[in-house]
Order: sequence, then C-alpha cells, then structure tokens
Amino acid sequence: MNRAVNTVNSLASPGTTSPSSPSMGTVPGWHTLLYKEVQRFWKVAFQTIAAPVLTSVLYLLVFGHVLEGRMTVYDSLSYTAFIIPGLVMMSMLQNAFANSASSLVQSKIMGSLVFILLAPLSHWAWFGAYVGAAILRGLLVGLGVFIVTLFYNVPAFASPLWIVVFAVLGSALMGTLGVLAGLWADKFDQMAAFQNFLIMPMTFLSGVFYSIHSLPDFWQTISHFNPFFYMIDGFRYGFFGQSDVSPWMSLAVAGTAWLLVSALVLHLLRIGYKIRH
Repeated sequence: MNRAVNTVNSLASPGTTSPSSPSMGTVPGWHTLLYKEVQRFWKVAFQTIAAPVLTSVLYLLVFGHVLEGRMTVYDSLSYTAFIIPGLVMMSMLQNAFANSASSLVQSKIMGSLVFILLAPLSHWAWFGAYVGAAILRGLLVGLGVFIVTLFYNVPAFASPLWIVVFAVLGSALMGTLGVLAGLWADKFDQMAAFQNFLIMPMTFLSGVFYSIHSLPDFWQTISHFNPFFYMIDGFRYGFFGQSDVSPWMSLAVAGTAWLLVSALVLHLLRIGYKIRH
C-alpha cells in the first residue's frame, strides 16, 4: 500500500521526490537523466556535432574569402581572426538551445515524457540534466569548430579564463532558453518558430561578423539591448584582449539574463507547466 501511495505521489508533479525511496534520490536521478540526454545527442554525433562544425566552417570560407584583406578590426586584427571566436560562440549558442528544446518537444510528441514523469525527480534535477547536456553539446561543437579553424588562423589567448567563463555561461543561457521553448512548444513547428524568429536573428545581429562600432549610432544602441552581443563580445575579449564593451559588463548582463531565465524555467518545471497534462 505504501509503495502504491508513493507511486501516485511521484506522478503528481515533476517537482516531488519520494521520501521512502532513498536509492532513487535526486542525485542518482539527475545523473541518470543527464546520461540519457547526453546519449541522445552522442548516438547521432554526425548530425548533432559534425554537421554544425561543417556549417560554421562554410561561414568562415565564404566570409573570410570575400572580406579578408578588405577590412581590419581593432586597428590591426585581420578579419578572419576576428570572426573565428564569433563563429565558435555562435555554434555553441545555437546547438545548446537546439539540444534541450528538441529533446523536450520530441519527448512530448513521442509520448516518452511520461517515463521521466514516473521517476521521483525534482524540478532541480530536470533543470540540471537538460541544461547540463545542452552545455556539453555546445562545448563539444564549439571545440570542434575551433579545432578546424586552426587551419586558417591561430588566434591568441589573451585571457583563457574569460573564454571558459563565457563559453559555459553562453551555453547555459541557451540551454535554459531551450528548456523554456521545449516546455512551451507542443510541436516541432512551434519550436522552429521560436528558433527562427528569436534565436537566429539575435545571434546573427550580435556582432559575430562585425564590430558594432562599424554600425550607425541607432543600430549600435539596438545592439546593446541584445544579450547575445555581450556573450560573443566577452568571449572574443578572451582571445584578443579587446572588445566593444568591458568584459565585466558583458559578464553582468549575460549572468543576469541567465539567472532571470533560470528562475522562470525552474518555476515552470516546479508547477509542471504543459508536461503534467
């Protein structure tokens, strides 16, 4: 009887944990769900890791070939060297978002989400597993892009710590946004709309291919309201020691954005928004 009651309680909400099942606590459950999410993208690594790397290299070939020698950035930096950190960060952001968003939407459509709901996992466990897997995929794709681009240009490492901080923070923010999109969307076209009309424009208009100082004053002002700009600018500072704004300001904006989105996502997971019914 007690076991049946505990099963019913675990089904009530993804934020509940069965007190009489210590062997199925939050930490083991978090590890299991994280392992499942990592295996999900690793089993098709040619699609989830290799393909984004190829796409970024194509961007480098096209833009680098067309604009190399025709413009310099930060007075002496070549254009190819300038765009490499931007391409690395852009690939990390897009793939971190895609990982958590597509996983949740796919689970909803296939009906496999119910098996996760059966487990006594807290909303913190859900958050940690989905965002953690998104960070890992983002970092793997970014590392792949960086390794390939070494054949074209070897950038300096002015401040490696800033590189690591913004790589992890950027992937975490996008992975969290992916969870938000996955909770809201009920089908793939809704998730695609979220990505195509919000994520993609904000990513491309964040200074990946240009310095915002080359823009008119109006568009410079608009760019400062884009949190993606601060993530890419701070990441680029780690390579060159130069940026459009202070890395501390970039850290503050990106960190605040992640905390706000995380608070919203944790609340939605706690109440079981669009996943309990």
